[in-house]
Amino acid sequence: MSRPGKRARPPLLHGPGAFVFLESGAVALSKSRTKSRAEPEASAPPKRPPFSEAVWRAVRAIPRGQVRSYSQVALYAGRPGAARGVGREMATLPPGREVPWWRVTKSGGTLATTVASEQAKRLRAEGVTVEQRGQVFRVKVAETPEAATKPKAARKKVAATARRKG
Repeated sequence: MSRPGKRARPPLLHGPGAFVFLESGAVALSKSRTKSRAEPEASAPPKRPPFSEAVWRAVRAIPRGQVRSYSQVALYAGRPGAARGVGREMATLPPGREVPWWRVTKSGGTLATTVASEQAKRLRAEGVTVEQRGQVFRVKVAETPEAATKPKAARKKVAATARRKG
């Protein structure tokens, strides 16, 4: 049923030989016109590597004796803000993958509680200082030799100057 004053539209057909009804009249769809619709898909940019591969590549790039936080790994993997996704990838790492998972910590340098003792053992073997307070393990960030010799007030002044410049 159509409403009074409105024309009934013919059913839509798709593919070669179909017609498109315009106000100016019917226009046949040709094969060349239908092919042009598929062309944008062929020229689409290549897909990015999956998130898992990007995370594993970023973790493999962490030098021996250094650590990165989950958020830093997410940034290096091209997905800033995906720190939880990095944590999921580290937790579900398939066996046989050569990924140094122990070099990834929480943002404050705290180790993941479920694997903290194994992670601390591996980090210590690489020369990283790991402190333990009760059940909590934390990576101690090593200062540069020049910063360790300067008084605390001088280090704050240098840091404030660097922030203003950068």
